[in-house]
Amino acid sequence: MLPELPTRAPDNDDSPSRNCRLARFRLDLGYDGTDYSGWAMQPGRRTVCGVLTDALSTVLRRPVALTVAGRTDAGVHAIGQVAHADLPADADTAWVVRRLARLLPPDVRVRAVTQVPDAFDARFSALRRHYRYRVATAAHGAEPLRARDTLSWPHPVDLDAVNAASAGLLGEHDFAAFCKRREGATTVRALQRLSWTRGPDGVVVAEVSADAFCHSMVRSLVGALLDVGRGRRAVDWPAGLLQRTERASDVAVAPAHGLTLVAVDYPPDDELAVRAEVTRRVRVPDAGTA
Repeated sequence: MLPELPTRAPDNDDSPSRNCRLARFRLDLGYDGTDYSGWAMQPGRRTVCGVLTDALSTVLRRPVALTVAGRTDAGVHAIGQVAHADLPADADTAWVVRRLARLLPPDVRVRAVTQVPDAFDARFSALRRHYRYRVATAAHGAEPLRARDTLSWPHPVDLDAVNAASAGLLGEHDFAAFCKRREGATTVRALQRLSWTRGPDGVVVAEVSADAFCHSMVRSLVGALLDVGRGRRAVDWPAGLLQRTERASDVAVAPAHGLTLVAVDYPPDDELAVRAEVTRRVRVPDAGTA
């Protein structure tokens, strides 16, 4: 039986619920985003951040604020999401993980809680984020056990065409045509990987990596490239959209459920502060969304 915290701390208590020293902790987590209105808290809506914050606050008997690497949209999943929070420095991290496993719903799991340097910032210290988009092209659609994370797309996908079109998007560009613009937010991003493969099960998988993503960027890229793969658009069409300075209405946004955040990369500990400062200079509130 796991130990339980007292229901009410005495007035002179110096336990984690009261005046204790805080330290920074990294949380590695995953979730099935199907039944969530995205990561970010929204009044009256079930969100990943809301569910996780409530559970952490209950476990630690104190308010907890989370900062996340990538604020995924409604319906988007994660297996490699990273967040940070300032928690009691003496927190038993293994115990916290076990308690969260009992409190959280089965569609959110925290795999590890690890103390990190104070300079660690899940959002601004990140070097790059990696996403995966799954597309089932079979006539019968996605297999039942993968239907929640795989788009059913009963059309042929020409991998040579989509990879050629993807190559024209690599590098640092203004991706305004592929982003839902937010006031004051830059749409310049450095796209480092955009490649398509077909697995043994016939599912087409797009691997997408960048320093950060603006709102709906990954799903817009996938939507545009699926049109290329289906033969409805020319190979050079997606790259040509980079000349636009506004959202392209002719770009379809691929459904959210095919997208998963798979990993976030960070520099060594002694480079965290510098990386965060550089990112803050060029990023504004929506950095990291997909």
